[in-house]
Amino acid sequence: MRVIISGAGQVGYGIAEKLSLEGIEVTVIDKNADLVQRVRDTLDARGVHGHGSHPDVLAQAGAQDADMLIAVTQVDEVNMTACQVAHSIFNVPTRIARIRAQSYLSPQWQNLFARNHLPIDVIISPEMEVGDLILQRLAYPGASEIVAFEDENVMVIVVDVKEDCAVIDTPLRQLTELFQNLQATVMGVKRDGEIHAVSSHDSLSVGDQAVVAVSKSQIFRVLGLFGCDDQPPTKIVIGGAGNVGRYVARKLEESDDSISVRLIENNRQIAQIAAETLDKSIVIFGDALQEDILQEVDVRDAQMYLGLTNDDETNILSSVLASELGCKANFALVNQPQYPRFAKRLGVDNFINPRSITVSKILRHIRRGRIRGVYSLFEGRAELIEAEALETSPLVGKPLREFDVGEGIRIGAIIRGDKVIMPAGDVRIEAGDLVVVFALTQQVRKVEQMFRVSLDFF
Repeated sequence: MRVIISGAGQVGYGIAEKLSLEGIEVTVIDKNADLVQRVRDTLDARGVHGHGSHPDVLAQAGAQDADMLIAVTQVDEVNMTACQVAHSIFNVPTRIARIRAQSYLSPQWQNLFARNHLPIDVIISPEMEVGDLILQRLAYPGASEIVAFEDENVMVIVVDVKEDCAVIDTPLRQLTELFQNLQATVMGVKRDGEIHAVSSHDSLSVGDQAVVAVSKSQIFRVLGLFGCDDQPPTKIVIGGAGNVGRYVARKLEESDDSISVRLIENNRQIAQIAAETLDKSIVIFGDALQEDILQEVDVRDAQMYLGLTNDDETNILSSVLASELGCKANFALVNQPQYPRFAKRLGVDNFINPRSITVSKILRHIRRGRIRGVYSLFEGRAELIEAEALETSPLVGKPLREFDVGEGIRIGAIIRGDKVIMPAGDVRIEAGDLVVVFALTQQVRKVEQMFRVSLDFF
């Protein structure tokens, strides 16, 4: 597979890094020569210096033979034009663009990106996707990660195993015996820095991070088993009133009249925009790193502080300061992958990485077979995959106990229509089922083969 990435910033570089490690032929375009050189020096990928939407530059990058264009520059119009040129001149089959301006994404203009207008197959809106994930985390406090695939019948949570967890040192195969009608499967753990796919004979230990597939209706029950029974916050302070902060605040306003939201913004123009566009939220002009500003928004009485500025350091430090002043919990938007390693020790409760969200969405279109959804976990060391089982899949028709998925892979749930089935030895996967799988990155190709489309299918 040959992929061209237009834009070598944090998102573009992260995508190129992930794809090149998987042996995909990647070419990265950027008008910044230093960023192009960084790609050449550190990745197994080609770098082309130039404007990502210019036909001659795309030709130099090999667009005539490319299978996919991913346009993720900072400028929406450049991304859209690159997709148009890739389609009209080079007939690139799949075109993905990052679109940040919400005006382009308004439902009333939804026909804009049709094939006969601006031919974009997949639109990535980081602000909306990050905002939606933050809202999910707020709805299910206690989980450090929440993954919802398109069908939404099954969700996957990553949760810390603490001393008050009810399932410590219990073989996983006994969970359904101990907890009647439990619809949850522990698929993997992060233990002492290592990632493992677990089997029914394994058990959990204090300090683990467990990856659990659970029926949506039982999420609070499962969180309770892990000792996480906090209620969703109703008093929230947001540091940063930019695109993400405003999106989260607006959705919270729409969801519940009892929720109180206060935003802090140090850019006067952005603060003014937020004050004019939000109905009930209070916007304060000031610096979230100043103690008096945090006290002015009554952070001591808040149940959650969200650090959502464009600056990682500000998000981390303001989250720590908010907690020191009495805020119950905090959450930081962090782009740099190395920061969470030490920020947790400083007192940051949870993180969200916009780059990993974007990479996860793109992986869905890279993966072979009938892959419906992909989410990257643990800095790309594992993946959650939702795939459709076809008649030609080797999984179909035989009891699961007779199929050896191998090391590093664990099936978490099977979705058949509106019914959620937890994997057991006598369960048979049928054609048309959706299957949620946890896999270590080095085993992803094997998962693809499990859901491959045979030529006989056609």
